[in-house]
Amino acid sequence: MKFFIRIATIAASFAMLAFALHLTTPISGAQNAAFHNAPASAKSAKNPFQGQDAEAGHSVYQNRCAACHGPAGEGAGNIPSLTAGKTQGASDGELFWYITKGDLNNGMPSWEGIPEKERWEIINFLRVLGGSKPGSPRVRLSAEEAVATAAEAPAPKAPFTDYRYEKPGVTRKITLADLPEPFATSSSGNGPQVVARPENAWLQVPAGFKVELYASGLNDPRLIRTAPNGDFFVAESRKDTILVFRGITADGKPQQTETFATDLHHPFGITFYPPGPNPQWVYVGNTDSVVRFPYKNGDMKATAPPEHIADIPGGSGHVTRDVQFSLDGKKMFVSVGSASNIDDPDTTPAEKNRADVLEFNPDGSAMRVFAYGIRNCVGMALNAKTGELWCSVNERDALGDNLVPDYITHVQEGGFYGWPWWYMGGHQDPRHKGKHPELQSKVITPDVILQPHNASLGMTFYDGKQFPKEYAGDIFAAEHGSWNKSVRVGYELIRVPLHQTGHATGEYEDFMTGFVVDNGHVWGRPVGVTVAPDGSLLVTDDGSKSIWRVSYTGK
Repeated sequence: MKFFIRIATIAASFAMLAFALHLTTPISGAQNAAFHNAPASAKSAKNPFQGQDAEAGHSVYQNRCAACHGPAGEGAGNIPSLTAGKTQGASDGELFWYITKGDLNNGMPSWEGIPEKERWEIINFLRVLGGSKPGSPRVRLSAEEAVATAAEAPAPKAPFTDYRYEKPGVTRKITLADLPEPFATSSSGNGPQVVARPENAWLQVPAGFKVELYASGLNDPRLIRTAPNGDFFVAESRKDTILVFRGITADGKPQQTETFATDLHHPFGITFYPPGPNPQWVYVGNTDSVVRFPYKNGDMKATAPPEHIADIPGGSGHVTRDVQFSLDGKKMFVSVGSASNIDDPDTTPAEKNRADVLEFNPDGSAMRVFAYGIRNCVGMALNAKTGELWCSVNERDALGDNLVPDYITHVQEGGFYGWPWWYMGGHQDPRHKGKHPELQSKVITPDVILQPHNASLGMTFYDGKQFPKEYAGDIFAAEHGSWNKSVRVGYELIRVPLHQTGHATGEYEDFMTGFVVDNGHVWGRPVGVTVAPDGSLLVTDDGSKSIWRVSYTGK
């Protein structure tokens, strides 16, 4: 009995360690410096086993830590992930000091009794969490080091860029020939600290456009979609709520706001069925299901409980699920991101039917995989000109600053886009060396290659009449920004010109910038984008908890 009590105590202690390590997300040097009051000597201590095979650390981790933290550090319930955030922002010495000394006030006992080598080996494994197996290169740059890097970093070599050089109207194009070798640079843990908008900060757009604050004080506003009658449906994912905004006043504010539905399960995708001017249903993508509500034009509150349509893979990892219908309304598409960075679906049951776009009948029947190897298709949109489904995709991390690029692409039925074994036109991920050679020739190169670690999220096709005619049919996409870049990139709205053909030629353009304060701090993070009935754009921002409106004045 004492043995089992001890095991429970250990489990609880590691749970508290996870909570303490992740209570806040570290991204600035100051926060890193105060890691549980670790002394300067601990911060600068070097891991004598750094760079060695992490298999030993993997074994120690599984024996001592996995019961609470999960076998891949994914966490569970109130135990956050160890794959990013404060754990990855701290130095090896600080982690070693904390594991050794403990913190009883936070429920963390001293683990000085664990052999010193094993403590260091656990830290080695913490640095490779999210890889397919032990031995993946560690995240080398802490948040503090990444912030310091930005002050001294030279200008990025084109076509790659960073926030210092993002400017409205600048056109960029990345090709396969531009991609570096894996691990050409260190990877970094440089997640952003979101701060209040500085007094003199405002968003920048091309000449002739202006930006206004449409709504503020929201709770994690994520995807936004325009209903056929012109209302704006917004998913507040953390609050499990769908809001509806109606109209735009003379001073650019909503005329009316209502809560459409509550008690959902991390809702994200929103779409209307059947396609056309008179829908009968609103479909919502929860993180583990698709549900629908009866709907007629003008409804601002759900008139009945949600009807369950289909189960979809849930669990840890990427949680957003977008939903779209084919133009003829006969097929429903659901995007499901991977559960990990590069776990092998062959050996990881949690990856079944993930990193895919799934296809269903509108009633949820006849599920099949429409396209696969798409690590995380966050936002989807239908091209009205061609009928093609498009995805805005987050690619994998930890191969260096400039790998692997995120992308926007049309999605081919039966198409394979590489994850996790390959990427970008048949480049093999070295963490899966030798696996699935028969798939190399099948990897589809995306239409538009974006900056690595942009975190491309929501997207829409511009079908309004307000912007100049050259914008007709173009893509607008929100780049949320990510953590795995030493000098951050993204945190902007981009435009992908389709030249009135419905097809991309690979280039994209910075359109709305200005969310970044410096390499450690941002004041906003764009997520979703939609076209208003008057032809302006509305952009959700889960950093400042706002919705921004971009209009064209010609001035």
